[in-house]
Amino acid sequence: MRLGYARVSTQDQDTQAQLEALKASGCEKIFQEKVSGGRWDRPELHKLLDHLRKGDIVVVWKLDRLSRSLKDLLLILEKIEVCGADFQSLTEAIDTSTPGGRMMMQIVGSFAEFERAMLKERTKNGLDSARREGRIGGRRPKLTPQQQKEIITLVTSGQKTGADAARLFRVHPSTVVRLLAKNR
Repeated sequence: MRLGYARVSTQDQDTQAQLEALKASGCEKIFQEKVSGGRWDRPELHKLLDHLRKGDIVVVWKLDRLSRSLKDLLLILEKIEVCGADFQSLTEAIDTSTPGGRMMMQIVGSFAEFERAMLKERTKNGLDSARREGRIGGRRPKLTPQQQKEIITLVTSGQKTGADAARLFRVHPSTVVRLLAKNR
């Protein structure tokens, strides 16, 4: 039996292209996931692995739909192998029913992990460069420096409570608490 597995990606939240390719390849049953590949708690993947029998073939549209890391990919492939099943990736033309296919899968998996590590490193370098230039990511502060000074003055002088200052400046009380803690 050919069993398909489809999962959304960060950029593409639609599995339609994957589903069409899996159906065209002859998959009789398709398990569809809507969670990140970086997580292990993927119920549809677990259902697929529990459903496997000897001689089945697990089919994915692309290798990264099954897992993002080589370690997890090899773990999943080992579970597939223990069941006596094979694995096939349509895009990378990998078929673990052959020795060459098993070797190719490991090579492609290594390159996929290398590419992910390089992307992570480039992102980190870009963020570090932005910080050195004085640009900081994240949400802009709700309060201007002048408003922060006013809140500190009002609360420390006893004119207002933290909750009153929060209502006055339309912020959450925890914002005032963090501001006062930072000022101490």
